[in-house]
Amino acid sequence: MEAHMKRMRRQWRPYLLALGLALGVTSNLPGADPTFTTIDFPGAASTQAFGINPRGDIVGVYVSAGLTHGFLLSGGSFTTIDFPGATSTLPNDINPEGDIVGFYSSAGLDHGFLLSGGQFTTIDFPGATLTRPRAINPRGDIVGFYISAGMSHAFLLSAGTFTSFDFPGATATRPRGINPRGDIVGFYVSAGLTHGFLLSGGQFTTIDIPGATSTDAEKINPRGDIVGFYVSAGLTHGFLLSRREEGR
Repeated sequence: MEAHMKRMRRQWRPYLLALGLALGVTSNLPGADPTFTTIDFPGAASTQAFGINPRGDIVGVYVSAGLTHGFLLSGGSFTTIDFPGATSTLPNDINPEGDIVGFYSSAGLDHGFLLSGGQFTTIDFPGATLTRPRAINPRGDIVGFYISAGMSHAFLLSAGTFTSFDFPGATATRPRGINPRGDIVGFYVSAGLTHGFLLSGGQFTTIDIPGATSTDAEKINPRGDIVGFYVSAGLTHGFLLSRREEGR
């Protein structure tokens, strides 16, 4: 496994773009200068956006009167997302088809959900005490994590079938993103340290920013570019990891 991981690392040509949080944005984006737009659910005490699909639909959460609700912002209009009977609902991601995944709390337990075609479906990994989906790709594959017997494990839900997976030797594995071809990124914890990972073609690759004390891979796009964040000298920075084919 270690030899394989070393070979995989040599295949990556990272261009690491350290984006100090709250220090501004780069100016090398294509087209016009980037424009920031504030997103506030009307009357809410706080609003957080977590996911966006190619057509610009946005999901996230807002807090009102001390309660946490999900929202969808589409075509300039907000829609509240509340799982029936839940005390809180937290959408995490939305795919190009408009399918939304996240989790809700009910009777003190966290359950995953899929919202598709206006219908909710609960997602509970068999035997788990907690299930939290984090991302969904265009074909409907869902990744997240669950807790069973006090341990945190990753899962893939594809075509109605759960698959559990763990980074070898890790005490916790938590996926954050999945692209259309099924490549998965996230982080794992080993010996108390947090490392990013890529799972592609059934093979794991560690993602560690040089000199960082922790690395978390958050999302991966169709061509395999990965974004996330790392901590170095007590400061948190974003990163972009772009893959180039050998010989280019």
